[in-house]
Amino acid sequence: MHIVAIDQGTTSSRAIVFDDAGTIVAIGQREHEQIFPRAGWVEHDAAAIWDDIVAVIDEALAEAGIGNEDVAAVGITNQRETTMVWDRETGEPICNAIVWQDTRTQSLVDELAAEGGIRRFADVTGLPLATYFSASKIAWILDNVDGARERAENGELLFGTPDTWVLWNLTGGPDGGVHATDVTNASRTLLMDLRTLDWDDDLLEAFGVPRSMLPEIRSSSEVYGEAKGTALDGAPIASILGDQQAATFGQVAFDRGESKNTYGTGSFVIVNTGGEIVDSDNGLITTVAYRLGDEPPQYALEGSIAVTGSLIQWLRDNLGLFDEAPDVEKLALSVEDNGGVYIVPAFSGLFAPYWRPDARGAILGLTRFVNKGHIARAALEAVAFQTREVLDAVDADTGVGLQELRVDGGMVANDTLMQFQADVLGVPVVRPAVSETTALGAAYAAGLAVGVWEDLDALRAMWKEDVRWEPAIDEDERARLLARWRKAVTRTFDWVDDD
Repeated sequence: MHIVAIDQGTTSSRAIVFDDAGTIVAIGQREHEQIFPRAGWVEHDAAAIWDDIVAVIDEALAEAGIGNEDVAAVGITNQRETTMVWDRETGEPICNAIVWQDTRTQSLVDELAAEGGIRRFADVTGLPLATYFSASKIAWILDNVDGARERAENGELLFGTPDTWVLWNLTGGPDGGVHATDVTNASRTLLMDLRTLDWDDDLLEAFGVPRSMLPEIRSSSEVYGEAKGTALDGAPIASILGDQQAATFGQVAFDRGESKNTYGTGSFVIVNTGGEIVDSDNGLITTVAYRLGDEPPQYALEGSIAVTGSLIQWLRDNLGLFDEAPDVEKLALSVEDNGGVYIVPAFSGLFAPYWRPDARGAILGLTRFVNKGHIARAALEAVAFQTREVLDAVDADTGVGLQELRVDGGMVANDTLMQFQADVLGVPVVRPAVSETTALGAAYAAGLAVGVWEDLDALRAMWKEDVRWEPAIDEDERARLLARWRKAVTRTFDWVDDD
């Protein structure tokens, strides 16, 4: 039997077929448009994304040579926080989705933070007040799309992050579609209580969000319903995990202290804290790692970095430094070092551990000596430096020193980046044999729900190491590089004025 993982990401939608050994059998993938209506705004076309989902399911099943009868379960994983609102009766989105990177709601966030600061709701949600999360995006849609608030209060509109949108459509849409999400995605909205795992009435009131819009919160591994009307017709939908939690699950980081970093559009470090909710004093997010059926939830600390892979895309698309994203490595290797250049990619402000929405991106240390190779190397190094700062914050919060870092995501194919990451961390960096850990985690959770795998130990036994990078610089050099980086970061603060 096979398991299909649907991975609805920030830049593309994919369907990946796995066998019962956790091996990839087939992949269908389609990129979708990134819509930038104005500075700070990032949108997606939700209807186009659903069309892509249908197409990639067809492609993956055809490549695998299987039909719906060969699918034991379907898992869903998704870009988190991205906000979609649609008509309950027709299934039509009332506007474009507002993407997690979007910063248009900063004024609302500032207004709420004026009373109690950015950690006003952190005791309940584990999250700082930030444009990153879904709640302010829902409020913006209700207040800025004609008639939306009245329709929402009348029960005519539904909200969901992309997992909910995919689940609802996959199970019938207007014809009985299941309107639900899991605890990992719900924990990213700024509307869920981490302890009760339910929507919080005080938070709903603060943001002006009607409860009738919200999906039911369920576990990460259970049967939500059956697919209806696609090539997966009749297959049980048996897991939902936000993409970073799914990658953590795919890296079998099930126990307290185990961690991973995913290098995608942004980068996201997650460290499992077990059944304990750990409040961060160092700029991290407290989130739900996963919940299996009726078992108690497992929690985590997360460091969210807004711009890593998208920095490489920016060098390619906006500056034209190379034709394909992987070409950045060749360009970076054309020079011996960064030539004194540091790039701080605060395109949407800085996320963890700073949470500085007033910051903006900067290239520092420029001289006439610098060429595009130095810029490329500095971009890769920026990814590693940001990860180091997040892991320093984890260490400060938990006192659990990092022994090694498991990595995944598209950028882990870049050996130069991975070696520099080991260098700047001072611990080994380990890439697994299956680097598609986000989809794999969704497949694992779905398989557990329907009995393909018996327990977590069965999943641990399937994880295999591919490549290990050991640190190759001394502590003095590491300290020098980090000091320069931190100096560069401070130069980006206070760029955005009130006007």
